[in-house]
Amino acid sequence: MKTRTAIIVLSFSLLAAGAVGVSMLQGRQALPLMVVYKSPTCGCCVKWAQRMKDAGFDVETRDLDNMGGIKQNYGIPKAVTSCHTAVVEGYVVEGHVPGRYVKRLLEEKPDVLGLAVPGMPIGSPGMEGPNPQSYDVLKIKRDKTTSVYAHVQANPQ
Repeated sequence: MKTRTAIIVLSFSLLAAGAVGVSMLQGRQALPLMVVYKSPTCGCCVKWAQRMKDAGFDVETRDLDNMGGIKQNYGIPKAVTSCHTAVVEGYVVEGHVPGRYVKRLLEEKPDVLGLAVPGMPIGSPGMEGPNPQSYDVLKIKRDKTTSVYAHVQANPQ
């Protein structure tokens, strides 16, 4: 009799735990598809795409031999270009932008072209290494001007 009671109690406990797990998963919003355009030979682009996956994005990479064409198609100003270009929910993400700022952009939904981290600053996602640099995440406005969206302070290692 004790065994039967224990099995019933255990069964109800597992059902309750499963229901809580499912409701927690349903409460967590899935992040949208991010398409990353990159050179087939760029290792830091692969690392950045992995950081976006780690941040929860569904990432699809597309290798291009001519990155200039995709940047021109999306209207990215030359002054803010970097090695890869991503597109997510109609916004461009140029360069090594941290995932938390892409998420913030998608939550705020401003009327902008997107975000950029010009160049390839050491310490940015995908560019980890010694002597990290502080850098700005720029907001690219529709008129192609930019302003600082966030400042990332280098964390000495």
